[in-house]
Amino acid sequence: MATAAPYRIVVAGGGTAGWMAAAALARFLGPGFTITLVESDAIGTVGVGEATIPQIRLFNASLGIDEDAFVAATQASYKLAIEFVWWTKGGRYMHAFGDVGRNNGLLAFRHTWLRGMAEGVAEPLAAYALNNVAALGNRMQRGPARTARVLPEMPYAFHFDAGLYARFLRAYAEARGVVRHEGRIEAVTRHGEDGDVTALHLDGDRRIEGDLFLDCTGFHARLIGEAMGVGYQDWSHWLPCDRALAVPSARARDFTPYTRATAHDAGWQWRIPLQHRTGNGIVYSSRHLSDDEAAARLLAGLDEPAIGDPRPLRFHTGRREVAWAGNVIALGLASGFLEPLESTSIHMIQSAVERVLKLLPGRRPIAALRDSYNGQAAHESERIRDFLILHYWANDRDAPFWRERRETPLPDGLAEKIALWRETGEIVREEGDLFSDVAWLQVLVGQGITAQGHHPLADQPPRAQIAEYLDLLAKLNAREVAQMLPHSDFVRAHGAADAEIAA
Repeated sequence: MATAAPYRIVVAGGGTAGWMAAAALARFLGPGFTITLVESDAIGTVGVGEATIPQIRLFNASLGIDEDAFVAATQASYKLAIEFVWWTKGGRYMHAFGDVGRNNGLLAFRHTWLRGMAEGVAEPLAAYALNNVAALGNRMQRGPARTARVLPEMPYAFHFDAGLYARFLRAYAEARGVVRHEGRIEAVTRHGEDGDVTALHLDGDRRIEGDLFLDCTGFHARLIGEAMGVGYQDWSHWLPCDRALAVPSARARDFTPYTRATAHDAGWQWRIPLQHRTGNGIVYSSRHLSDDEAAARLLAGLDEPAIGDPRPLRFHTGRREVAWAGNVIALGLASGFLEPLESTSIHMIQSAVERVLKLLPGRRPIAALRDSYNGQAAHESERIRDFLILHYWANDRDAPFWRERRETPLPDGLAEKIALWRETGEIVREEGDLFSDVAWLQVLVGQGITAQGHHPLADQPPRAQIAEYLDLLAKLNAREVAQMLPHSDFVRAHGAADAEIAA
């Protein structure tokens, strides 16, 4: 009996998206598949996605990657939260990973806290988030809490060098049979009847044939956009920042376990501390700030001297009409762009790779699989979009850019969520929403959106009992953080690669 030819998967483009896809496919697919990756060293990658969310640990663990080895190879540091500075006149707040407080039976903690605030016996919300307290204390640990069983394990993510991560995954993938071809994609051939892509033509008169193509060609979207003609939904009326400048600087002495996002008159600026350097960038609206002004503002806000000149990026926030068309699936920037305000860029690659593995087509394409993939991808993008819009809309800043953000009508779902919170203190999380109700809580409160009410059950305990309960939770967090290692010491013990840290 003749043996069926292997199912050929071609990854067009490298970088973080391409090598995450190739590594996962090599790890989980059997011998009936071949995986080929095409990339050109002459084409640069965006490579500014250096901050992640805790789900990246699941991806690395699924590949069997040792965490300390990963930290060393990618010059990583640990991340407990994102700090938002001057997004309102109130100053700063954190969106920390993990729980805030402890639910009281079936009653969500936020209602107990809202009652405590109304009674004047509650501290700011940050006091009840273990990750927030640890981040502000520049402390880090992993594993179960050490001082009290009722405390949760601290979830964490990483800051890492995206280029080093791609290199790390390339070695992993090639060791498991992925074949890499160096070269530029000069043309794409499609089938005359069904329009599917049949081959990529590379410089040097080379042809790479395949059955399924993953488009990881970045903003160019060589396959999904140029070849397949899939349109783009532009969301810039809600998220109008359309440019960024990125520049590394020397390693910060303030080696913090959190990302910082600082608002300015026409957007925001990021700060991401790594072992060997600090990643910096400024995101802005070109209608409100010139490129030269943005560069000057970025360089003036660095902790340490810049390493090189700022690198420009241009984009339009939005997504492809569909991420999977014919036999092409777009991953990463080829599928759309949402600014990295909540560090979701690498996670969206991860979730797309997971969907590919779950819905991988056989030799006969099934429309239902494509429809399911596209529906999930669209829903994920739209929920993240709404979460980002919330940061911009709920502001009290005076600059024209920020006034425009307040005056722009919200997507219906987001408007309903805000109205529900204001009236009742309730947060309803939609299925498929990346962000938990606790994440929404921290940003709603941090951005100054006040809830007028709380659940009636929160009125039952006496005021003194509410005060005692809240006081205990805050003290437990403070006591747990007091015994944690400083962040630099923790990195030194778990994967330091930089000589200054390891010394």
